[in-house]
Amino acid sequence: MAALPILYSFRRCPYAMRARMALWVAGITVELREVKLADKPPELIEVSPKATVPVLVLADGTVIDESIAVMRWALSQSDPEGWLAGDDALSVLALIERNDGPFKHHLDRYKYPTRYPEETDGDEDALRLHHRSQGLAILEELDARLTGQNQLWGSTRTLADIAIFPFVRQFANTDRAWFDAQGLPHLQRWLEGHIASDLFLSVMPKFAPWKAGDEPILFGP
Repeated sequence: MAALPILYSFRRCPYAMRARMALWVAGITVELREVKLADKPPELIEVSPKATVPVLVLADGTVIDESIAVMRWALSQSDPEGWLAGDDALSVLALIERNDGPFKHHLDRYKYPTRYPEETDGDEDALRLHHRSQGLAILEELDARLTGQNQLWGSTRTLADIAIFPFVRQFANTDRAWFDAQGLPHLQRWLEGHIASDLFLSVMPKFAPWKAGDEPILFGP
């Protein structure tokens, strides 16, 4: 049997989530290696010294260690839902870049203010609330975009939706009662649809952290 691609992943990482969803929808089976971030396996560090997830190692030894690149590689093999349609449009690229740049910046400081002592001036709550409001402003723009359409790029999900959804989910779950009380009806409907989707549920089972010598875990539809 031909060697399968190896995917180093972490279940709760939003970058890894979007990579797993793209691989799944493309019908690609991988050997999954769940990573414990506090105890990363040396095999991961060897193939990708920055040792962040996801990392996809192809059968020929090619290493893809950026989540969007993993998504695009998977969809270049098979794109049954047409996720790559419009992927090179400036508006799509801008949506993803704003998510991965400014929104992720605010999300990290909202969710983990203690990690940024140099920015708190001794007031972690003030830092958290500031970045929550900044993140909310970006989500309000997404909510407006979703008015009258099911997904960010029209009626059906595309790469942009799957690339952005895990980060919105993480923001929402930081204080779900507060998030649910915000005036974001279109975004909240969009988020709940993705959370309840068969695709998302399929890529979220729990696995023990991988170590050398373990039986391979085959992951795919």
